[in-house]
Amino acid sequence: MTHHPKKHLGQHFLHDREVIAQLIAAIAPKPYEHLIEIGPGQGALTEALLPVVKAMDAIELDRDLILPLTAACKQLGKLTIHPMDVLKFDFSQLTTKEHSLRIVGNLPYQISTPLLFHLIQHISLIKDLHFMLQKEVVNRLAAPAGIKAYGRLSVMVQYHFTVEALFDVGPQAFYPPPAVNSAVVRLIPKIPSPIANNYQLFADIVREAFNHRRKTLHNCLRGFVTSEQLQSLGIDPNIRPERLAVAEFVRISNAITTQGAVE
Repeated sequence: MTHHPKKHLGQHFLHDREVIAQLIAAIAPKPYEHLIEIGPGQGALTEALLPVVKAMDAIELDRDLILPLTAACKQLGKLTIHPMDVLKFDFSQLTTKEHSLRIVGNLPYQISTPLLFHLIQHISLIKDLHFMLQKEVVNRLAAPAGIKAYGRLSVMVQYHFTVEALFDVGPQAFYPPPAVNSAVVRLIPKIPSPIANNYQLFADIVREAFNHRRKTLHNCLRGFVTSEQLQSLGIDPNIRPERLAVAEFVRISNAITTQGAVE
């Protein structure tokens, strides 16, 4: 397939056969599972998955890739390509069955964070996610509280998913080689513990906290909660947001839901 990678779409096509084999082993596809590939590109991963699962969906924004990809996969199984921006894609049009979608992809770096937040909206349909991402993003997804990489993305994703960083991938596995290292991550939906009684409030608190991550909790959450309320929860109001575990953000939002926000 002859195609010049488009820089504005962040195209870096995976071609390393050993990395593809590692990725297939990690996904461990089974016949007739409902697989969706985001950004199949030139089809290196698609051509390995499709013969196993027999039929799969793919979401591809670059229409120049669709006809060559369709031709390359014609004899391998049924490939349904949705030619659109994945950030606008409604996954519920593919199924109403809970925990049935297995979503995979070598993601353009510039859409990785907004895509994860988009997928959270469809989490009830998802069985698991396997993504190739910029290594820095994977580090943020898996980061524990208390380190620099820990932030809003860490909290929101860890609230919804079990995060497992699987293996690193060097630039030479792609054409053209990106300027950064990549990594593969597995995300498996889980039942949050504890559960946020007011999810939007929880999300707002996390966003506000990390918008001002250099400030203390007392200062960055001034409009939500008092120092006294934080202390009553066993939380030091003078620490920075990155010190707070996911469960502690939930406890703050649940306390506000019960007691009311600061006037």
